[in-house]
Amino acid sequence: MSWIDILGFSIQAALGFQAAAYALAAVGLNLHFGFTGLSNFGHVGFVLVGAYAVAISAEQGWSIWVGLLLAVLASVSLGVLLGIPTLRLRGDYLAIVTIATAEILRLVVAARPSAGLTGGSTGIRNLDRSLPFNDWNIIPKGSYGLGDFVVFNERQLWFMLWGWSLAALATLLVRSLIRSPWGRVIKAIREDEDAARALGKSVVVFKLQSFVLGGLIGGVAGAFMALEAGAVGPGRFIATVTFVYYTIVILGGAGTVLGPILGGVVYWFLIRFTEGVIGNLWFDVSNEASSAVRFALMGLALMLLMIFRPQGILGNKKEVLVGGR
Repeated sequence: MSWIDILGFSIQAALGFQAAAYALAAVGLNLHFGFTGLSNFGHVGFVLVGAYAVAISAEQGWSIWVGLLLAVLASVSLGVLLGIPTLRLRGDYLAIVTIATAEILRLVVAARPSAGLTGGSTGIRNLDRSLPFNDWNIIPKGSYGLGDFVVFNERQLWFMLWGWSLAALATLLVRSLIRSPWGRVIKAIREDEDAARALGKSVVVFKLQSFVLGGLIGGVAGAFMALEAGAVGPGRFIATVTFVYYTIVILGGAGTVLGPILGGVVYWFLIRFTEGVIGNLWFDVSNEASSAVRFALMGLALMLLMIFRPQGILGNKKEVLVGGR
């Protein structure tokens, strides 16, 4: 593979649906962590319930609109049920509860008694046959891009259009909320929740609102991930995925409106570029070893970022220091 090909595949990954879906999920996590200061280490749980809501709806023969409505209701319900008893916790305690909840959800959908509804360990497949989403594609068949450099087919472009549109809408929603009095309160809670409470603000209520809204955004991301992949399975929702979302948020700049979008683009560019470089330099390395080296290099890059630019690409260092993050 030539270096031009590596660059082309990297740009394609940075602009593709996967980058858009991860950026959308990261927008929700950024509302939790970046703006409200909630250490939600189980964000993948919201993505899971959104994805499985759409998949189960397809298995039952219901319409895609029912599936999307169920995804919204499932993610909101999870936010309320998890948030009410846990949001009085702070820091590490909240992190432990949320990561445990996400893992419990993954184990439940993978368990044999759940197989009749969730497909068990094999998940639910062939969603394209049950849901007509791709049949609504208005983009003519063909290849689109810059010659042979960056190429997308009509299906990829269709899902990219939806993915980036949803990411943009979620970003605009967060931007308008953060600039409102509500946004000023949640940022005050992030800086010092005791001071916010002393000023008469109901800290738990504001945390719950932020938690539910961020979870809802994650659930929508999960629903469209399921539609694009045409399948869901418990192996797609391991705890490591939440840390990828955190990487995207931190890379772009936690507590910034556009940070998750930029972080998603940069993250997937670097992942594919590193993968291509490893393949060029060490062509005899197995896929498993290549993946390990790739993520080790990404981890090293993130460590260097935290040392030399802890605020991320778009972040404000003074705000990070004040917030104690």
